[in-house]
Amino acid sequence: MKKRCLFVVLLAGCTVTAAFAQGAAKSDNTELSQELDPVVVTATGTNKQMSRSPIPISVITAKALKQANITSFEEAMSKLTPNFSFLTNGGGTTMSMNGLPDSYVLVLENGKKLTGDDAYTRINMANVKRIEILNGAASALYGSDAIAGVINVITDDEVDRINISTQTRYSSKGRFTQLVNADLSVGKLNSFTSYQRQQADGWQLSPLVEVKDKKTGAVSLVPTDKEASTAFFSNSTSQRFTYDVNNRLSLYLRGSYYNSETDRPVTEYAYNMLHQTYAYGAGAEYRIKPRTVLTADFYSDNYTTNYGYIKKSGDFEAGSKEMRKRTRYDRADLKGVFDLGKRHHLSVGMEYVKEYLTSTSEKLSDIAMYTSSVYAQDEIDLYSHLQAVVGMRYTYHENYHSYATPHVALLYKLKRFNFRGSYAAGFRSPTLSQLYYTNTDTKKDLLTLANPALRPEKNDYFALNAEYAHPSFTLTVTGFLNQVRHMINYRTLTTDGKEEYGFTTVQQRSNIDRARIRGVNFSFNSYLGGGFTFNGGYSYIDARNANTDAPIDKSLKHAANVAGLWAHTWNNYRLQVNLNGRIQGERYSQTWGYAPNFQLWNLNTTHTFTLNHFVLEPGAGIENIFNYRDNRPWNSNYATLTPGRALYASLVIRFNK
Repeated sequence: MKKRCLFVVLLAGCTVTAAFAQGAAKSDNTELSQELDPVVVTATGTNKQMSRSPIPISVITAKALKQANITSFEEAMSKLTPNFSFLTNGGGTTMSMNGLPDSYVLVLENGKKLTGDDAYTRINMANVKRIEILNGAASALYGSDAIAGVINVITDDEVDRINISTQTRYSSKGRFTQLVNADLSVGKLNSFTSYQRQQADGWQLSPLVEVKDKKTGAVSLVPTDKEASTAFFSNSTSQRFTYDVNNRLSLYLRGSYYNSETDRPVTEYAYNMLHQTYAYGAGAEYRIKPRTVLTADFYSDNYTTNYGYIKKSGDFEAGSKEMRKRTRYDRADLKGVFDLGKRHHLSVGMEYVKEYLTSTSEKLSDIAMYTSSVYAQDEIDLYSHLQAVVGMRYTYHENYHSYATPHVALLYKLKRFNFRGSYAAGFRSPTLSQLYYTNTDTKKDLLTLANPALRPEKNDYFALNAEYAHPSFTLTVTGFLNQVRHMINYRTLTTDGKEEYGFTTVQQRSNIDRARIRGVNFSFNSYLGGGFTFNGGYSYIDARNANTDAPIDKSLKHAANVAGLWAHTWNNYRLQVNLNGRIQGERYSQTWGYAPNFQLWNLNTTHTFTLNHFVLEPGAGIENIFNYRDNRPWNSNYATLTPGRALYASLVIRFNK
């Protein structure tokens, strides 16, 4: 009965859907039209209005983030888009996009790849101008990992003499967020500084855990101190300088530092997880003419995981620390964008990437591999109503040598309708851990062997898109097929290896799987008049292992987002009321089975007072209005970690001059 009710709700949501939930109430249709058709960069690598991009792309704007009182990347992607889901357990947080896990998704910040287990947590949402989402393979422009899609977080770089803002938010379970931005412009020099603090207490959804008797197979419930959501804190600081040498040449320098620490129950764990990341980069842009630009960049991202022991374990005493993994990602690239007359806009570039890994847990020390690439992409205006994008990347990988990934997309405009079709090939090279990782698990009597002979995973992505655009109404439908081959999974070598290997079961990573993902995404956004805006999103994904026909791990078939907003301004005061809901179907886990479906509804109010150079913006609301909790016994596949209904309060202060 629950499945039937959920399906009915999802079908109703089809008519009010949005792959991007921009949701800003507008004082007039012109303002809404501008909001629905922003200038984007991720689809083609050049600045282009979204409606004129042959490659379908969706956008979450800063206004949508503000109206939903978003303070984290995970919140933004789960509350405002239907084709994403998140799973958090003892191993950290993993994301699924269009049926594939996050190892197949490329996450960028201003075009720079974010690495490490805490990549999402490092993003300061108070500094986000928009989030651009490109569904499907994009290896022609972005190389490895862009098989399921690309997410590009664009930060705000607007320059005022002084721009300072703080955002504070607090809700139950000690969930606290503090965001600070300080921008300063002095002549040709601009400075952008941001700081983010996040913390929360831990909580249980159930004080019990299922335990299976090894002899009888009987399952019983026993008390546990394990928490569904672990207490933690994190700090993230970033600094960027830009210097405009003249009206053609500009330089930039950037750096950031991030650290986080968990606080786990000592009765259940021997150590806490300590993460830290530092990144730095520099670049230059030379503008030959308005649409002809040369850019050069270098970027380095360095991530470390440590264990902080809270009780004695083996050779480690309480209070000691052990480095477990260190990764480094270096990228240098040179790119040119050339305006070749009225019909051609050519992007060409070259890129060099080197990755490093040191891991005590995997018994690896300073191993590395490099990748070099060249690419070209032409944006072609065939006729006044027909545009095309044709691109190709040639990659030379240290282990796999040559590989090419083509991409072609077409856009046909007919009055208020846009029709798109695209094909892209993609690839994902095995990680250093997948290539060289050897692990022993004495509890499971299991040995995992390294496999330096792994091949890249490859895919073919096809999409058809239709869009109707009106100044106060948009409707978009996208159907896609993603076929992935040479997928890496575990292959059992023997279940009788005690004499030869010292372990009963021996396995190895191999290119043994194939996947077939078919899906349809709907989008809808409308301005109803009188300050009312209504939008939402629905995504149907059929993600299956093509060999076994089983669902892909962590995938779900149905998800929807719905949002309604009312806003009105009285002189210097503006009130915004936002009601949004996340409706999610069952999520599949190979180990734990299906997590149940659920609905989460939130009510947000924002009160904006404009006082000359100051803006005061208190907010208050209710999270999880209907008090949903997944209170099953402790497991690693909770539907959602929400502790139940909660009130929150927030305050934003901005100074601009």
